[in-house]
Amino acid sequence: MKGRSDKIVKEQRSYTTEETAKLLRVSKLTVYDLIKKGQLPAYRVGRQNRIDASDLENYITSSKNISVNSTEVEGKISDIQPNDTVIISGQDLTLDILANSIQTEGFKTLRDYNGSLNSLISMYNGECTIVSSHLFDGETGEYNLPFIKRILTGHTYMVINLVSRSAGFFVKPGNPKDITTWEDLAHPNVTMINREKGSGARVLIDEQIRIHGINPKEINGYKNEEKNHVSIATAVAQGIADVGVGIEKAAKMVNVDFIPLVKEQYDLVVMKSEQNSRLIKSLLEILNSDDFKKKIHSIEGYDVSKTGSIIFETD
Repeated sequence: MKGRSDKIVKEQRSYTTEETAKLLRVSKLTVYDLIKKGQLPAYRVGRQNRIDASDLENYITSSKNISVNSTEVEGKISDIQPNDTVIISGQDLTLDILANSIQTEGFKTLRDYNGSLNSLISMYNGECTIVSSHLFDGETGEYNLPFIKRILTGHTYMVINLVSRSAGFFVKPGNPKDITTWEDLAHPNVTMINREKGSGARVLIDEQIRIHGINPKEINGYKNEEKNHVSIATAVAQGIADVGVGIEKAAKMVNVDFIPLVKEQYDLVVMKSEQNSRLIKSLLEILNSDDFKKKIHSIEGYDVSKTGSIIFETD
């Protein structure tokens, strides 16, 4: 019965035209145009257009099947990888900026919007060229390397820092339930919204509740999942949940309060091979350039002090 009610609540979530424009980072006129063309389903409530969250997510997902240079991709990504094609897997906005920069170096770039853990598995299976990772290992307190070394065993690769960023709790303005620690997630009066399995945020949540001795069954809303930081923040803003975990940038976009908890190391992994030698050279030049760092710095919420530094590489 609870699963059914959760589903109904999710189906009822919707956005105004203004909220949709903010989430997509476009003008309201662009949203009106998408509605007019039938690309974004909408309905009217009084004088206001409303867009269901599921329809917005479907639009975003369909848009993700298009490469950065707007060339439509058909079929599975693993079926369309010529030598000059770079497939970048991960969900952060900085990866879109990186994809555009790589494209100026003469490569064709495609984006695959998977979480960190799923991205590494895709790389192991030969389906991605560059993947991003922000996976926290509770045993060592390290980010990324413990997971990368286990998953990419037998492969030769390089790990390069992209950015660092703050991760923490999204809470309602004023933090009315005073949520400040991981233990607060298990309070009977608190409901959370979780990230999907395979994402870096989900790994962080599961590792932290394990470290703090919290049983997931004690957390209201633990099984309710969303697929990106903005959706988590929006669920909190709309009162569907009291708390979610994500990055500071999304909190600013949706106008919820942010309680910082950890500084994430957000790294890139690229396979070392003769075929990728030119790509690696271009990648390092881009990441260490002042132009790229200025672009990242301009969108706030990111630390570029280690951007372009080689964290680890196999022999």
